[in-house]
Formats: sequence, C-alpha cells, structure tokens
Amino acid sequence: MEGDGAAAAAGPGGEAPSPGPASRRRKAAKKRKEAAAAPAIPRGRPKSGRVWKDPGRKRFSLMVRDKPLRASWERKVKERQERRLVRQLARQLQEGKQRQREEKKRRREENLKRRLENERKAEIVQVIRNPTKLKRAKKKQLRRVEKRDTLAALQKAPVRHKAATE
Repeated sequence: MEGDGAAAAAGPGGEAPSPGPASRRRKAAKKRKEAAAAPAIPRGRPKSGRVWKDPGRKRFSLMVRDKPLRASWERKVKERQERRLVRQLARQLQEGKQRQREEKKRRREENLKRRLENERKAEIVQVIRNPTKLKRAKKKQLRRVEKRDTLAALQKAPVRHKAATE
C-alpha cells in the first residue's frame, strides 16, 4: 500500500506533478517579501535633469538580435501573388468609383443644360424694337428685361407694320 501512494503522487506516467496554483502564489509572495526586505537605495538626480529617463535601458543597437526564420520560396511567391491581387482589386474599386463620379457629373451637366433649354423654350419673348421704351420703363420692369439673341425670334415672326394692317 505504501508504494501505491508514491506512484499516485508521481502521476500516471511516472513524471513529477506540475506546480499548482498554490505553490505559484507562495513563490510570488516570497519574491514580494524579498523586495520589501531589501532597502531600495534612492537614486540621485541625473546631471542632465531628465528625471524621466530610465538608466537601465540600453540602446536599440546594443540589443542582441537573432536571425529571422526565412520563409520558403513558394510561400514568398504566393504572398507576393496575393499582394498583387489585393492591389489590383483595390485599383479596380477606385476606378469604378471614379467612373461613377464622372457619370454622375456628366448626367448632372446634361440635366442642367436640358433644364436651361426648356426654360428658354417656355419663355414668352417680346422683342423691343424701340429703345426709347426702355428709357420710359420703370426700374421694376427693367429688372425683368433680359437681353437675348433675337435673330431666331425675328425670323420666326414676320414684322408687322401699322401701315400694312390699315
């Protein structure tokens, strides 16, 4: 029976049991006690005046760096291909957005042009042949007067004279 207790403590595979959470807590508490027991020697003020600088830090160039693991050639080629595809897709999306913007701009311009033409067609035009009428007109009436190319309007409507009607 006594041998069975030792085998059970060693675990089913015969190896030693891993330290549990209780032993870890004890170790952490022991470290804290040691840190509190050792009196901390106060550091003096640095001559440079930069009190926030940590004197224990080393320069980056003094750090020991190990060689990175090299990726296989096939993996590099595959990653490069993926990057190229992503770049191509991004370019296509940008071009699509640009095309949509240009199409929208073109449609807006066409609509404005069509609206202006329709307004001109719907206008009621009265050709003023006698410039003295403009001098007699009031300010409010003059604000509504607009200059237009009346050649087309004159060609459509024949000129009527008082003498011809009598």
